[in-house]
Amino acid sequence: MTRSPSPDVTLRLTKHHGLGNDFLVVFHPDVPVDALPGLARRLCDRRTGLGADGLLVGESDPQLSARMVLYNADGSRAEMSGNGIRCFAQALALRRGDLGPFVIRTDAGARAVEMVETADPLTVATTVEMGDVTDLDAPSGWDTLGTDPGRPVAHLSLGNPHSVVPVDDLMAVDLGGLGAKVPHVNLEIITPGPDADTITMRVHERGAGVTMACGTGACAAAFAARRWGLAEPSDGKLVVVMDGGRATVGFDHERPRAVTLTGPSTFVASIETSP
Repeated sequence: MTRSPSPDVTLRLTKHHGLGNDFLVVFHPDVPVDALPGLARRLCDRRTGLGADGLLVGESDPQLSARMVLYNADGSRAEMSGNGIRCFAQALALRRGDLGPFVIRTDAGARAVEMVETADPLTVATTVEMGDVTDLDAPSGWDTLGTDPGRPVAHLSLGNPHSVVPVDDLMAVDLGGLGAKVPHVNLEIITPGPDADTITMRVHERGAGVTMACGTGACAAAFAARRWGLAEPSDGKLVVVMDGGRATVGFDHERPRAVTLTGPSTFVASIETSP
């Protein structure tokens, strides 16, 4: 049985977004762990709650800067989020009063994060060491999508699962309908351009639906695009254009599967609410 939080508990949260992919962040909530999925569903609801793609729960870590746990808007737990960890790092910086650098423990492992100020006082530019990209088997239900067997597909992991497919016209694809057929994987569709070192991507995220951006998805898409020759890195980097803006994925010459992610994190508001 899920225990109810105390009615006199006050949650102090901050809201942030990374290219429109928005998150609520709370540290050390006085809420039972088994109540967190329900709390995420309630707070992230865009009609009856505060509205967000996910809830990030922070805890102290005796060895690292902090621990981050991610609950998607539907209450499911996810291993990692590239935009989410940037937002979490900004919230941690506000809490600590400095920009780090930080090492943050996630369900996908420890991730090093560096931030620098920008001209916008509410926004920091954040770079995350995202670890190695590894190959996965096709997710269950993939054959129901009816993709062209001659079209390349990459099933990849950055601690969380991704399937990347190149398409001719991003807007002609019913991304919500396709994503609903494989709800347990993040689905990215990509096309080359507009520049030689750039790809354009749309994403259906596991547990959240179609979102404006996905950090781990950008890494998976850039890795696949480089593998297929759809884009040519400039100075070891590819730019990924998403509905919410641009992120940069960096590659390591000595570790060909290792990637970094650089993009903005923007503070939106501080919020007090009851659980």
